Amino acid sequence: MAAEAQRDLEKAIKREESRLKKIYSGIEEKRKNVIPGLIQRAAFMRISLEELEQDLNIYGFTEWFSQGDQEPYKRKRPEADLYNTMNSNYQKIIKQLTDLLPKETPRQEDGDEFETF
Repeated sequence: MAAEAQRDLEKAIKREESRLKKIYSGIEEKRKNVIPGLIQRAAFMRISLEELEQDLNIYGFTEWFSQGDQEPYKRKRPEADLYNTMNSNYQKIIKQLTDLLPKETPRQEDGDEFETF
């Protein structure tokens, strides 16, 4: 079962890589050598984030914890910290990729509203 889950995970990451490659295919040739690694990391992170989200939806962000004779208390689950860190890094990578895209020139309208006044 674990091997099957691993194959499903790898397929999901490859699908995400393909999706991102299509989105970022418009990057200039001289900058294209930068994007494969970013796309691979972004794809891995997105799929991992989805898995962490499922876990957090089921088990929550906090858990009861006690150590030795201490009274049990609620603490943040390690998965919550991992999710927050990875989500922040994912957003940074996506911003890097988006910043590499060619800038769109603003569309010129048929006329200025002031001119029609």
